[in-house]
Amino acid sequence: MATILVIEDEAVLAEGIKRTLEKVGHAITVAPTARDGLQRCQDLRPDVTLLDLHLPDGRGLDLLPQLVTVCPNVVIMTAYATVEDAVRAIKIGARDYLQKPLNMDDLRLTVGRVLEDSQLRTVLSYYRERETPAAGIESILGGCPQIQELRERLHRLCGLPEGTTPPTVLVTGETGTGKGLVARTLHYAGARAERPFIEVNCAAIPEALVESELFGHERGAFTDAKTARTGLFQAADRGTLFLDEVGCLPVAIQVKLLKAIEEKTVRPVGGRSERPIDVQIVAATNSDLEAMTRAGTFREDLFYRLRVAPLDVPPLRERGDDVDLLADTMLAELAVRYRTPARELTDDARARLHAYAWPGNVRELRNTLDRAVLFGKGTAIDAVALALPVAPTPTKVYVAPDARFEFEIPDGGLVFEDLERAFIVQALRKAGGSPAGAARLLGMTRDTMRYRIEKFGIENDS
Repeated sequence: MATILVIEDEAVLAEGIKRTLEKVGHAITVAPTARDGLQRCQDLRPDVTLLDLHLPDGRGLDLLPQLVTVCPNVVIMTAYATVEDAVRAIKIGARDYLQKPLNMDDLRLTVGRVLEDSQLRTVLSYYRERETPAAGIESILGGCPQIQELRERLHRLCGLPEGTTPPTVLVTGETGTGKGLVARTLHYAGARAERPFIEVNCAAIPEALVESELFGHERGAFTDAKTARTGLFQAADRGTLFLDEVGCLPVAIQVKLLKAIEEKTVRPVGGRSERPIDVQIVAATNSDLEAMTRAGTFREDLFYRLRVAPLDVPPLRERGDDVDLLADTMLAELAVRYRTPARELTDDARARLHAYAWPGNVRELRNTLDRAVLFGKGTAIDAVALALPVAPTPTKVYVAPDARFEFEIPDGGLVFEDLERAFIVQALRKAGGSPAGAARLLGMTRDTMRYRIEKFGIENDS
């Protein structure tokens, strides 16, 4: 239910509007003059105001600037409709324009549309305000040289003047290092912060739907295309498109992605013409794209086109004392989230944090501390409360210059199926969870990969 103010001097019409809108659940207040309408608007703060342009004590267009500062959703009503009045009203801030005699069905539809648009703007504003403070360059914590270099590059990229054509950015790093945070920082700390930020996980889209998702499709382009659909490139127009796990894109789509980046146009599936786009491209991957180009699974020209402005996010194990800073910051945030007393790490816990290899990087650190805060006892978190696994001595694998494999087997030996399973898991991790990508990395078919995933009972989110 919405609160609606009707500023209308014709009593019969005002009563008809009131009855019509009350039937759909709205609360209606009527004001017969401009002076009374302004006062009611300031008192009620209505969701929508319906304003007659011709009132006994003044013109609606003169009242409009004062109304929109209190109620941004104003709809103009008049029996003396002119193009000039409509244009002026919209420029001042009116949301829509209705001509008398009013059609009550049109009235209901217009009010509903204005309320829906207002709600969408409110939701967008909420998420934008929530995201922006968390995505400033200062949110990338750390004092190690690699993080300092990363922040310096971000400052340069985010400082490019508005209107500048931004370079394509390739963010590399292991799973869980914070590549998504870097991508959001590039957008929200840059000149396009007020425009859309569209994130797509390339590993999570079925191969048959990738082209339609990215570039859109026309009605009837394929069997299930009952309506036309806007692609993510067009949805991100004048904003940023974040292609996470770009290494999982099929080679055929890589060709079209390269064309879209270079020509700044896209053609929807089934479309006959190119459509211009203005999009900042940020790609991210935990795969070795350079090795994939040598293997022929990633196009070399696309790799170099994406890597105009490379940003590398270092793994946590290489960041030294940053693990203490990150842990303390996360513990403070968790105390606020769960409304618990502040927690502190003991000396043995800090030593354990430094000794651990952190294969899941910053994400694993956060999950570890989250678990310790939820299930730990007291205000001190010790090494036992961290519950970090003790890693066995790994089997080391080397690739010799002549492409032969060399193994360093532990003294205690190994189980071959464990080694095979480890290869599958590592390939899936490097391919961002994509069985097809993992299959390409290990030189096997997708069906063979899926068979081994089922054989070893490997849980895969994709």
